[in-house]
Amino acid sequence: MTEVNPAPHPHATAEEVEAAYRDPKLANVLYHDWEAGTYDEKWSISYDERCISYATDVFNAVAGEDGQPYPTAMELGSGTGFFLLNLMQGGVIKKGSVTDLSPGMVEVALRNAEKLGLDVDGRVADAERIPYDDNTFDLVVGHAVLHHIPDVPAAFREVLRVLKPGGRFVFAGEPTKIGDFYARRLGQLTWWLTTNLTKLPALRGWRRPQEELDESSRAAALEAVVDIHTFDPSDLERKALGAGAVDVRAVTEEFSAALLGWPIRTFEAAVPQEKLTVAWRLFAYKAWLRLSALDKKLLAKVLPRELFYNVMITGVKPPARVEL
Repeated sequence: MTEVNPAPHPHATAEEVEAAYRDPKLANVLYHDWEAGTYDEKWSISYDERCISYATDVFNAVAGEDGQPYPTAMELGSGTGFFLLNLMQGGVIKKGSVTDLSPGMVEVALRNAEKLGLDVDGRVADAERIPYDDNTFDLVVGHAVLHHIPDVPAAFREVLRVLKPGGRFVFAGEPTKIGDFYARRLGQLTWWLTTNLTKLPALRGWRRPQEELDESSRAAALEAVVDIHTFDPSDLERKALGAGAVDVRAVTEEFSAALLGWPIRTFEAAVPQEKLTVAWRLFAYKAWLRLSALDKKLLAKVLPRELFYNVMITGVKPPARVEL
């Protein structure tokens, strides 16, 4: 069954943005409906070998390969379906369900699944009140979703409710407290430099129209509202354990890769897309791969996990008790 009502909001007005400052859930709907049509392009999301490898590598890094393929899985806060659909293509999951507070995102995720020929249903859903029965899924996944949810412990309890006994959850792409601090400042500095330097006559062809920059600024204002939390890895583990999960484990990734990645993403958002050639995109991707390898092979062994940008967490719903 597919439920994608009410209709998405294609753009947020200044008045809606102002109202969203007082209502994080409204902000999430407005921001993600606004971004739905261009989200994959903005974040360089694809459904080919590049992102299939990324998604499966991230999943295996925190959860391992035991239990694959999972018969049924749900993605919480699916966005356009990036994590679930690429895990399905990578053989980690057989049948999937996408859920998101944004109708626009659910619509795009289902469209992506249809194009890929994947068996997926979707529902508009609040993470604190998931519209599925108890003991429905073998796996619940999410990517960059927990930091948008007002009540994270309540969301963990709901995730455990819809999991079958012994079922697993995996959440990835969540910002750490320290990582978010340096990433945001790098992004702000890059945006200021790019939008001001492109005012120079010699670089005028690199400047996006002012109305587009203004719209991006309004989207950024909403983004600041929807990004509610940052996480200390140990505290996130405690939240999952407190909700009733067992075998809980948090892993962090991306330090040098984040120091490069955030300025690159911000620069790409600030200039006309036609300026971003294939050569540029290949450079950015290969540089990110090299630094990610450096993070995994060396820096993760010598630096505290709190310094890395992303935290991933997994846990298991306790098996059902056997009555004697």
